[in-house]
Parts: sequence; C-alpha cells; structure tokens
Amino acid sequence: MKIVVLDGYCLNPGDLSWDALRRFGDVQVFDRSAPEEVPARIAGAGIVLINKIPLPAAILRQAADLRYIGVLATGYDVVDVSAARAQGILVTNVPTYGTASVAQFVFALLLELCHNVKLHAEAVRAGDWARSLDWSFWKSPLVELAGKTMGIVGFGRIGCQTGRIADAMGMRVIAADAVRKDAPEYSGFRWADTEELLRESDVVSLHAPLLAETRGMIQTRTLALMKPSAFLINTSRGPLVVAQDLADALNAGRLAGAGLDVLDTEPPPADSPLLTARNCLVTPHIAWATREARSRLMDAAVENVAAFVAGQPRNVVS
Repeated sequence: MKIVVLDGYCLNPGDLSWDALRRFGDVQVFDRSAPEEVPARIAGAGIVLINKIPLPAAILRQAADLRYIGVLATGYDVVDVSAARAQGILVTNVPTYGTASVAQFVFALLLELCHNVKLHAEAVRAGDWARSLDWSFWKSPLVELAGKTMGIVGFGRIGCQTGRIADAMGMRVIAADAVRKDAPEYSGFRWADTEELLRESDVVSLHAPLLAETRGMIQTRTLALMKPSAFLINTSRGPLVVAQDLADALNAGRLAGAGLDVLDTEPPPADSPLLTARNCLVTPHIAWATREARSRLMDAAVENVAAFVAGQPRNVVS
C-alpha cells in the first residue's frame, strides 16, 4: 500500500523516525507540499497523513484509491470530512498527545508577562546592573500569581491540567464549560459562566474548541468585562479572539497584557495589529511542539494506522 505524508517537517524535523510506518506499506515523506503538488503526490495512495495541508472535496475527488486520512493533530478542520465520508474515506485525529506541553506553555507565557524575564536578562547583558546605583532593579512591574484567580474557558484535558498547575502555584481556579464534569479535588475550585469568569479573573486562559458559538468570543464587549490588570492567554484556537479588538484594549490600557500562541491567521500578516500591540507576546504556534509531545503524536499516528489496517479503527472523526 502506498502511504504518503504530505507535510511531515513540523512533526519530524529530523529528531524522530517514520520507520514504524514502513511495515504497513511503501512510505513517501514530503517535508512540505504546495497545494498544486497535492493531487499528484496522493495519486494511488491508500493512506495519507497530513498536519495542516488542506484536503477539500475537489482534491479528494481526484484520489480514487484513498481510503484513510490520518491528521497529525487534534484539529481536523483542514479536511472536508463530509466529502471524505461520502467517498468512504476514514478520517482520524490524535486528540491527547499535547496536554502536558500545552498547559506548561500557558505558564511560560504567563510567567513572562509577570516577570519580563527576557527583558531583564538582556538588561543585565547590556550592563544595566553593573551601572545601577542599587543592588537590584526592575524595568517593569513584577506580578505574583499566588492568591490571584485563574479563569479557564474550556475545561477539557488541557484546561484541567492548566487548573492543576494554577492550583499548585497558589491560585484560585474557576472554569467555564458547556459540559460540567466532576469538579477537581483541590479546594477553591468552582464553576462559573463565561461572563462571570471574565469579570472575576486575574488571568483568563482559553482552551475552548473553535465552534460557531465560540468564534470571536473575545471581542470588544467581552474584553470590557475583564479587569484592566488582567492577562489573557490563548493556546487554543486563534479565531476565538478578534485581533483588532484585543489590540485596541491592550493599547488603551484596558487590559494589562496578552500571551498568544495562536492567531486567527497563521502566520500573521505584517500589518497584524497584535504584532505591535502593547505588552502582547506572540509565539509561532509552538505550545504543542516539545520533542516529548511530538514523539507521543508520532506513536499515536502510527497506532491509528495500525488500527485501521487491522479493521479496528480508532480516533475516527468521520
């Protein structure tokens, strides 16, 4: 069976191996594929693995032999799932590989907002400490998290892990989710609706899926509910946030800062308002990309293929 990986570089830039796939067929791995290259590359393939390469209905109609699409990610909106279903093509994803890494990255962004570590390290290298009249100095306000409130919008696997870390740091945790499962065991946790959460939180961390009702949920009206001293963190889906509205709130001092690993357009255009917004950290969608998480993703993707070949598919989204 012909197996094609269309955009393998982000998952495996060279520190992992595709060899485990080879027991299922003839594997061709492309680091990247331009849209016009996709039809020829998947011609004759029974299995295709993708990360962010779009597979719309028009492309799928040209892939007569295709029977399985493995998405190398949790989100699968790049695939026209309805068209795949109509052609008898199974689509799977990998839902659980990045929980620890993404929750960890929430706090990488948050602690940078609280302490401006890079700014102060660069100041020391520039000689500011050596020239200081005092034994210590700081170039921005420093913020302690203990005793503050972490509001988590979307309390699934990553949201729950974020809450555990926040609790360990002495924060109170409140969460908003359409599905309320058993509350965590640590003290002080409580459920809230989204607007109540925005009003009360010192830090708001977004972990909601991108749905019609969540798209643009962080915009002028909801930002106005937040404390001017609050931080917003988004490691979930970029379109949850209206970029211009967030930039306006930051620049006007209506919000203290933001840490964003995802944007509504990736990569952002040069004129994105968030690239010049006050106290706004933007990172290139890397919360998922620790070697440990990528290794789990690779293993899970291979297990998905193995289950499909064995006639017992798992993680099916179509």
